Amino acid sequence: MKLESYVRNIPDFPKKGVSYKDITPLLLDPDAMRLAVKLFMQNLPHTNIDKVVGIESRGFFFATLLAEKLNAGFIPVRKPGKLPHRTHSENYDLEYGSDTLEMHEDAIKEGEKVLLHDDVLATGGTAAATCKLIEKCGGEIVHCNFLVELQFLNGAEKIKNYGVSSLIKYS
Repeated sequence: MKLESYVRNIPDFPKKGVSYKDITPLLLDPDAMRLAVKLFMQNLPHTNIDKVVGIESRGFFFATLLAEKLNAGFIPVRKPGKLPHRTHSENYDLEYGSDTLEMHEDAIKEGEKVLLHDDVLATGGTAAATCKLIEKCGGEIVHCNFLVELQFLNGAEKIKNYGVSSLIKYS
């Protein structure tokens, strides 16, 4: 089973010139999802992970599954105004504009080991901003994993100080 065959390419979405990687077909297939989780787990460093951070919104799908497998807590990183408690915020640039992410201030205890997960690593702006949020809260990032990596955008360079892995790579 090749996970790549479960990713649909949508040209000119969300705007002209952007090639969107739609993971919905993968989410529709339980065998493909199980394989993805198994491969994510194999790519993790052999250390305890206290929290799994998932980035809104497609990062939530596998982050919650990984948190359950790791017996770790799950932390949602969201767009502004979506979290009900005090938050840290981080602005960032992405391949087609800019945005802001937020995380609850009390989501991570000082020194906790954190896995960052998102669906796609593109320019790296979203991942780098999330790494800053994790560190503002006192977390130690042990690994960053992604379902899809668009290598031609060099996003891994922005988070090269952390372990980075992706299951599907487009060069």
